[in-house]
Amino acid sequence: MTPIRHITLLALALTANLSADPIPENLRQSGWFIGAQAYTFKEFSAFEAIAKTKEAGGNVIEFFPGQNLKPGSNDKVHHSMSATAMAELKAECARLGVRPVNYGVVGAKDREEVHAIMSFAKKMGLYSVCTESTELVADWEAAAKEFDLRVAFHEHGGSMSNPSYKVWNPLYILGVVESRDHRVGACADLGHWCTSNLKPIECLRILNGRIISVHLKDKATTGEAAVVVAGKGVVDVAACLEELKHQKFDGHISIEHENDWKDSVPQVRADIDFVKAHAK
Repeated sequence: MTPIRHITLLALALTANLSADPIPENLRQSGWFIGAQAYTFKEFSAFEAIAKTKEAGGNVIEFFPGQNLKPGSNDKVHHSMSATAMAELKAECARLGVRPVNYGVVGAKDREEVHAIMSFAKKMGLYSVCTESTELVADWEAAAKEFDLRVAFHEHGGSMSNPSYKVWNPLYILGVVESRDHRVGACADLGHWCTSNLKPIECLRILNGRIISVHLKDKATTGEAAVVVAGKGVVDVAACLEELKHQKFDGHISIEHENDWKDSVPQVRADIDFVKAHAK
């Protein structure tokens, strides 16, 4: 092989590795990867959250740290969980046909914890990790490259009146991620943008091309308000889905119904059906 050809093939290999492995194609529903954020079922165990996600029509799930693993167990879903507990969690997902795709929202205190989180995500076979620890973006980027996984910066509600909390602002997130590897981007929480008195569709456009995952919820009104089923509130969920199509978004959508905590499967099913009705 000539040196030039060797360099060309190496460049192609490096280019091909710029994006982490996609979610398996067979999991698409109406063109989307759609399931639930396990926090929706925080009153239950992770095993029960998997079953409820399936009952609602989802086939992917996003876990969060601290949820009890299963009824009667002291184990919790966490990046420090034992190999045995992790194997149980993966086996239950496989048994019910619900694929784990994300973990978060999880904070990290330093580079070592970032590495531990991403190592856990790789062992779980996840698509991405969701965090708000933007101060460690260089470490997240390095780990994203090392493990070939995505990192999505999430936002809760906020405002300019609290300058210490910045991630609510999509312009801030854009500034954090725009010069980074494309495996580093944003988790678009449509409802929390609405809590911040922002228009979710405008936030999506600001972060065009950097959306890695979506937390989908509608809100009764802007600002602090109850979560409602998609299409019943002030978030123009249909328009947001059209914008995601326009951006060729190919990550997962996690329904996060932060209401009706004891009995939310019908609402989650309605949200999933809403997404499926707006097929890609």
